Amino acid sequence: MTKTTDAATPSRRKFLKGGAIAAGTAVAGTVAMPNVSRAQTVKMKFQSTWPSKDIFHEYAADFSKKVNDMAGGRLELELLAAGAVVPAFQLIDAVSTGVLDGGHGVSAYWFGKNKAFSLFGTGPALGMNADQMLGWIRFGGGRELYDELINNIAKLNVVGFPYGPMGCQPLGWFKKEITGPDDLKNIKYRTVGLSADMFKGLGTNVTILPGGEIVPAIDKGLIDGAEFNNPSSDKLLGFPDVAKFMMVQSFHQPNECFEILFNKGKFDALPKELQSLIRGAVEASSSELSWKAMDRYSKDLEAIKAAGVKVVKTPDSVLKAQLVSWDKVVEAQSADPFFKKVVESQKAWAKRIVGFDQEYTANPKIAFDHIFKKA
Repeated sequence: MTKTTDAATPSRRKFLKGGAIAAGTAVAGTVAMPNVSRAQTVKMKFQSTWPSKDIFHEYAADFSKKVNDMAGGRLELELLAAGAVVPAFQLIDAVSTGVLDGGHGVSAYWFGKNKAFSLFGTGPALGMNADQMLGWIRFGGGRELYDELINNIAKLNVVGFPYGPMGCQPLGWFKKEITGPDDLKNIKYRTVGLSADMFKGLGTNVTILPGGEIVPAIDKGLIDGAEFNNPSSDKLLGFPDVAKFMMVQSFHQPNECFEILFNKGKFDALPKELQSLIRGAVEASSSELSWKAMDRYSKDLEAIKAAGVKVVKTPDSVLKAQLVSWDKVVEAQSADPFFKKVVESQKAWAKRIVGFDQEYTANPKIAFDHIFKKA
């Protein structure tokens, strides 16, 4: 017994000593891990196409923060405002060439490269809202067409993520009320994307400007009217200071969305889990953005009214004229087989999805009027 115990004692001591060393090593490893993680942090320059004071830049900041928080130090997006590295309309080229690692904008800004870019955010009115359009991108074949446009047709070294539904955009800001289609003839007006072609069909002289240049152009009399996007952006950019008529409702941009871009080589070089993290952050940010917009846009429209701006519904005659002009734009641009393929895909989705919604969902206006507009 004693002999057995004596024989076992050195072995037991050796085991315990080894366990203590192993435990100590594990603790040391745990302490050292953050240093290793920090040493492996991937930093990316990420520029938006928006002025720093615009709510759109805030959306870009929300996405960047979400990625940074979720990555736990392994990936860090450094957000810059429009113009910090390149002008807004040069963003996608800067991302493609690696001058920037990523960015935040809208597809319509690349309209000059191929008009089909506008179909992924500022396309013709087909009855869809922006959320339904994003549904097409996710489940209706739009994603594949988007990738084909970026990589095969435009030949850009970019990975893009359409996200963040925008509500129907107003006709815009004017110094006098728009009472019919004739009021849009020969005026100088700012818009972007295919919307420019649609307004040209109405006899409008179109100027394409990035967000930060619009209000100064109205103030100096270089343009007579302009649209940008929503009450919050318009208020922050100073539209109420230079025009006193805000015409709401329009078919020029009924279902736009935002776009997040990364240099493809740099994105593909990330570990798979960080690529998945970015995709998850896109989805989460898309939902958060839409809810934030509900809150802020409604409040800021009331603030615009309180500032003495006349908020006027765009006449039906203008809306109908827009639809007729859209028909002509789509017909002309459909000479390009890829453009036609995208539009036909969108039409098939809109017919099914919007048709389902109209058949299946009760008109919310009936309930709203019952509660809030009682005689």
